[in-house]
Amino acid sequence: MTAQDDRRSPVRTPDWAAGAQLENAGRGEHVRPAARARRSRLLWAEYRDAYLMAAPFIIGFVIFTAGPMIASIILAFMRWELVVPPQWVGLENFRQLLTDRYVGIALFNTAYYTFLAVPLGLIVSLAIALLMNWRVPLISYHRTVFYVPSVTPVVASTLLWSYVFNPQFGLANAALSLLGLPAQRWFWDPVTAKPSFILMSLWGFGSSMVIFLAGLQGIPQHLYEAAAIDGAGRLARFRHVTLPMLTPTIFFNLVMGIIGSFQVFTAAYIITNGGPADATLFYVLYLFRNAFEFFKMGYASALAWLLFVIIMAFTLLQFLLSNRWVYYEGERN
Repeated sequence: MTAQDDRRSPVRTPDWAAGAQLENAGRGEHVRPAARARRSRLLWAEYRDAYLMAAPFIIGFVIFTAGPMIASIILAFMRWELVVPPQWVGLENFRQLLTDRYVGIALFNTAYYTFLAVPLGLIVSLAIALLMNWRVPLISYHRTVFYVPSVTPVVASTLLWSYVFNPQFGLANAALSLLGLPAQRWFWDPVTAKPSFILMSLWGFGSSMVIFLAGLQGIPQHLYEAAAIDGAGRLARFRHVTLPMLTPTIFFNLVMGIIGSFQVFTAAYIITNGGPADATLFYVLYLFRNAFEFFKMGYASALAWLLFVIIMAFTLLQFLLSNRWVYYEGERN
């Protein structure tokens, strides 16, 4: 081959050289136009593939989450009763929130439920998780048995508990009679209605139990060994090792528990529908009534955004206070 042919023969840049050129381009060094064009094509291909993979989530989020949220903001400033065209009323719906006595009743019932059901749920789920953390035969079977109720359909479990707390033939009153205690009306007594729902909520401790169990198994064993060498008993190890190391898990379950408890709806709707005497008129149930029974979509949207603000405020407060009691092992002071 002559020197002239050698000059005219194309020379392909090796892959490692092309990669070096792209890396130099990222550092701002001189890159030939051909390499720059190739880099642009590669970046465009990466962006295209990334957006194609994320497109189902993005489309679903826009249609089923962001879109309804934007629509509810607009509706909160309108009077719309479905059968008539919507009418702009400004802040009238929010003014009505301040004078509606049922809003106060619903907020009280929901707060009562939240501040009792969430701590009890955390205590029960943590206690069961401690038991399920022992290495005993058939432990996987026991974990499954305790977890299954949390994935039982809500309607089915609600109907089950309505029979358990039935005033005439329920198992709860049967147990009370064996102990020589008087029978109760449970869901159908304004005094015992909310405590009955709180007791029923403990049925779904399985999800929190699994999270607590994962946190317990993530605690380094050498901490327990060091505490035992120092003479710490079982209770002291639990107080000074287990609880501090579990504070991130407790914090997560606390946040999620409060968010979920403010949205309690299904059980009250099926069993009591807000009664007796509005004792179980929880906030989301009242919101549902305004939207789908009274057809006050604008007012229901205002109620929904008030609930959003309340949940957001509680969540932010918990994050602000978490620095005082939540311990992260890798955190540096």
